Amino acid sequence: MRQALIRLAAATAVGVLCVAIYGAFRIWQQGLQDETRPAGAVVVLGAAQYDGTPSPIFAARLKHAVALFETGNYRFLMVTGGKQPGDRTTEAAVARQYAIAQGVPADRILSEDQGRNTLESLDAVKSTLAAHSINDAVFVSDRSHMLRVLRIAADLGIEAYGSPATDSPGDSDPLHVVEITFHELGGLAEYFLTGNSPPD
Repeated sequence: MRQALIRLAAATAVGVLCVAIYGAFRIWQQGLQDETRPAGAVVVLGAAQYDGTPSPIFAARLKHAVALFETGNYRFLMVTGGKQPGDRTTEAAVARQYAIAQGVPADRILSEDQGRNTLESLDAVKSTLAAHSINDAVFVSDRSHMLRVLRIAADLGIEAYGSPATDSPGDSDPLHVVEITFHELGGLAEYFLTGNSPPD
């Protein structure tokens, strides 16, 4: 019995390891693809902001999203993200201010400012896009985040494509890459097992 339990534990560990390796492969396989194409909107996922100033990672996402919008292939730029406890403003408000400063017309910006995680934000994105008769969008986030974003968007019925920010400062830090890969593996596991999304 003891040997059988040891073999079972070993087989389980090997199985979990194989799933984790495949998951990490899929995260970065998707993250290295750019599916840019004309669509109803460019949607940029929120990230940390510091009292009205986007973090370097958020700024990289916004820069990329604005550049896409300026190609003229999209009706709207949509910004997302609520606020963390203690924040005085939302990620969406900071993103909107950034986009306007870069020349994006205010009436071409849509906002979702209540989401506390990817699932909540994308659920609100779906409603907002539907209200403007939009059923397809190009989503902008970090490379590591794209697989989860596109999976959730597809499950919500959004025709979604990914265009990752290629100059995100986190991608040049090996320790951050390892950390965020584990975070995304956990996020995907939680989503597939429970239908929920962890805090971003």
